Amino acid sequence: MNPPGATRREVTRVAVGVLLRADGAVLLADRPAGKPYAGYWEFPGGKVEPGEQVAAALERELHEELGIDIGPSVPWVTFEFDYPHAYVELQFRLVQRWRGEPHARECQQLRFVDPAGQLPQPLLPAAVPALRWLLLPRGVFVIALSQLPEVAGLPRVGRNAAASRRARIIVMDGDWRGGGHGSVVAMMRRSVGRGDLLLASGLGSPQADGADGVVLEAGALSLAAEWTRGWRGAWVDSEEDLRTALRGHCDFVLVRSAALAEELCVSPAALPAFLPADAGFEESNSDGLSGQGHWIDLRSAVKLSSASFASK
Repeated sequence: MNPPGATRREVTRVAVGVLLRADGAVLLADRPAGKPYAGYWEFPGGKVEPGEQVAAALERELHEELGIDIGPSVPWVTFEFDYPHAYVELQFRLVQRWRGEPHARECQQLRFVDPAGQLPQPLLPAAVPALRWLLLPRGVFVIALSQLPEVAGLPRVGRNAAASRRARIIVMDGDWRGGGHGSVVAMMRRSVGRGDLLLASGLGSPQADGADGVVLEAGALSLAAEWTRGWRGAWVDSEEDLRTALRGHCDFVLVRSAALAEELCVSPAALPAFLPADAGFEESNSDGLSGQGHWIDLRSAVKLSSASFASK
């Protein structure tokens, strides 16, 4: 996987559809006989024609390939991949609504799969990171480490019942040096929802006991090269930070810069990006956002309690 613009080799632009059912299953198709990597499983989609918009190309390709008419698609990630037969720019777009039942028009197999379950094999190489990224929740809450003993519940991101059951990433930001926070993390683990991810951020965060991963400053990624367990994220403010996150093998980024966030709404990053949002819980809805979703900063918010969000 390469960031966009990483080579001068001729690039073939490809629109890729991530068709998500309400239960989280995603559609995969195997490549037909006679094509490179025949029999390998991939996301459906196809080549973007000269002068064609990516969204329009995806609509056309999925109609031709699967016999469906899709609703609005949302930009997710864009990265380049160097295959022996072609150098491709893969523009992934999320699709949650379509008309018709997907059926093979090119003699390929189709299968809705749980990204967390058993996946068909072999997978096209570029599909591997995308399937891992689909395991990430779509909402992030950032809280201060000092708040952990007081936080018994957090709001769900979204307006409907399905969204209320959706897992979240909870970033615990603070000074982790000196240890002694394992019991606090364990308490937090008992109070959050099933499937929620607890990530440590701040000084000494790679030493956080019991966390599911870390979120580091882009400039500090080299200092945590030994981190090999769980999820790995980075705070980013610039294009250079994004490149550093890619080189640091991050799974996702949290974007702090409003200017960068605006840019990524038009040209998605090469890995899942959470964009900043206001802490307006009733208005929050990640479904239509570009990128992975959004993050909400609760570090300066009033103290939270389970009663505060009992009705959420």
